[in-house]
Amino acid sequence: MRTTPDRIRHAISFEIIGLITSTPLGALVFDKPILDIGVVALVGASVATVWNYLFNLGFDHALARRTGSTQKTIGLRVLHAIGFEAGLLALLLPFVAWYLDVSLWQALTMDIAFALYYVVYAFIFNWAYDRLFPLPEWQAAPH
Repeated sequence: MRTTPDRIRHAISFEIIGLITSTPLGALVFDKPILDIGVVALVGASVATVWNYLFNLGFDHALARRTGSTQKTIGLRVLHAIGFEAGLLALLLPFVAWYLDVSLWQALTMDIAFALYYVVYAFIFNWAYDRLFPLPEWQAAPH
């Protein structure tokens, strides 16, 4: 299982790279000022950082209890990414609607678009992170 410092490195690097890539794209796609999207992205990243730590900790504990390992198959990685984004969407929806002064429906559309982006991003990031920082328990297991 990952250590607390490793989980913190994971969460922070995930959010920094996510901010750098999603903010300009969001401003362009939603035709909103980059500063407004930047504030939403920064608040979202802050909430997501805490959620990332808690969600990954809970997911890994549940996986370890169920299977005896924290190694994830492709199917589990898809489930992991979708579960993370669904929880984050529920947490951020009211803030996005309020801050951007849009309807809940518009905020939901925007949140879903960001969530779809982040599902793909999370899958790629987590796969790369696991390759760059593998756990010793995975050394004997086939990839």
